[in-house]
Amino acid sequence: MTAKLLSRRDLEFLLYEWLDVAALCDRPRFADHSRETFDSALDTAERIATEVFLPHRRKSDVEEPEFDGETCPPDPESKAAFDAFAQAGLLARAQDYEFGGMQLPTAVDKACFAYVLAANVGSAGYPLLTTANANLLLAHGSPAQVDAFVRPMLVGRLPARCASRSRRRAPR
Repeated sequence: MTAKLLSRRDLEFLLYEWLDVAALCDRPRFADHSRETFDSALDTAERIATEVFLPHRRKSDVEEPEFDGETCPPDPESKAAFDAFAQAGLLARAQDYEFGGMQLPTAVDKACFAYVLAANVGSAGYPLLTTANANLLLAHGSPAQVDAFVRPMLVGRLPARCASRSRRRAPR
């Protein structure tokens, strides 16, 4: 694959030569990993970013999302990109295995997401905010909230009670 988004050589220099992320595999949390698993995650992120985020970059910039008073649905291309990202397991890149995550080191996690940001910063907001919400609830939520919200978020599903809940407007 030709580098359309980021220089893979520069990324590998930063990860493996400067930061020596392969040494993290000596730690118990990352013992299941190797440079090969890190490269595989990077390859997947690059492929999805190039194939499904990049093609609609201009459209995402030109046609902003619209708020109809209650919702702000993503355009079909952004939804398809989000779905592909989620189906590849990339929403849970750094999460624990118990949450369906890859348990990647933060440096590798951020390198994976750099491909998506380089491809389409507008559509990157959907997985970015989903992951941020999940992280917030993992840090401060109850076990019931984690089960109800985080687990569905990390596989790309909105919890049913959120999707069907009526939205109330704030008093004027």
